Amino acid sequence: MTESRLHGADFMRAAACLTVLLHHLTQRLDSGTDFGPVLNGLRVFAHMGTFGVAMFFVLSGFLLARPFWLAFDGDKSMPSLKTYALRRAARILPGYWLALIVSFVLSITLFSVALNGELLLRFAAGFLLVADWHWVTFFPVEVNGPLWSICFEITAYVLLPFAFLSVFAGRRLAGGWLGRLVFAAMIAVALGLHWLMLKYYPIDSIRRGWDYGMVGGAKYWMPRYNPFALFAMFALGALAAGIHVKIAALRHWVFDGLALAAAAVAIWVINRHLWLKGDASGFGWLGIPYSFPWFQLSLAAFLAVVPSSRWLGRLLDNAPVRFLATISFGIYIWHNIVIELVRLWWAPGYTYGNIRDGVEFATIAGSIAAISVLCGWLSWRLIEAPVIRWARAREAARLTPSTAAGHQTA
Repeated sequence: MTESRLHGADFMRAAACLTVLLHHLTQRLDSGTDFGPVLNGLRVFAHMGTFGVAMFFVLSGFLLARPFWLAFDGDKSMPSLKTYALRRAARILPGYWLALIVSFVLSITLFSVALNGELLLRFAAGFLLVADWHWVTFFPVEVNGPLWSICFEITAYVLLPFAFLSVFAGRRLAGGWLGRLVFAAMIAVALGLHWLMLKYYPIDSIRRGWDYGMVGGAKYWMPRYNPFALFAMFALGALAAGIHVKIAALRHWVFDGLALAAAAVAIWVINRHLWLKGDASGFGWLGIPYSFPWFQLSLAAFLAVVPSSRWLGRLLDNAPVRFLATISFGIYIWHNIVIELVRLWWAPGYTYGNIRDGVEFATIAGSIAAISVLCGWLSWRLIEAPVIRWARAREAARLTPSTAAGHQTA
């Protein structure tokens, strides 16, 4: 296992990317048309593809918390926050900012979105990474809805070191597993802040709902979608990293079974929510989306144990999966632009709930998927990887070998 690979992590990243992509592709299918068992089944599965967002958050928390737990258990100081910030900025910001700017320009040119103060405010909030705090700015641009989650993830990046401050401060009294309990208390704090937002965040019912566009949809999602709710998912992944670090040296087939069981629970949670409620947001405990906390706990359990499996992690992290995981961020930030451009230039009928022909759907959706993969690869090769190499070169002189070994790429 190399420094940047933890068995099962690439699989979850690729799976998260593909489920989100499938969700947005199949939204164009007419819900009243019988497409046959294969496409009908795909449509039903993809309806809950929004859960891929939760997969991204849990996985990010898991990977980014690991160096903190290694330092905690090794009786060392917290990892360098300067290095932490540099790595996070290098990994996320160049690709995100480019996608944001391109989306904004396309929205007011090709897609004829009216340029007004609200649109400028949304773009500015997205560019400054604070769009996640208000329903007006929730979606920074009109034609690339998936970008909403980036500001939420960046807020989670900021909150994670604060959560660890208490863990490290109490290390003399609460080391080892007790330190994990202290971190769990930080998750409880985040849930308390989420509850306060539910209770006191002012949102009226005027033009609230998806019938009123993205801003109306954001009013429907918030305050249940808020930075503390998404951080709670992120932090469950971080707690799973604390468990993983404790058992990292172990290898046994029992962990294969535990990982399979955790994956089965995650699938069961999605299936149960789909058939009982049919809401792609999957509002769970305290109104937190994606069937919180059961779906996130099953993902966290999977990540905690699958690196210790004998065969499952290696089987899942095969070459195609690793490739998709590597370019997944680019696919995520560009695929919706691809969808909209294909609709504009090639298939004007590829709109929500309008496709009634399975062959037509397969042709259009397959083309979009291929172009999105190409965009993801170009994003990685031309933007993400060069900036990451630049950032690593800047930090190399300051990192000792022991410090460098503790870091993970997310």
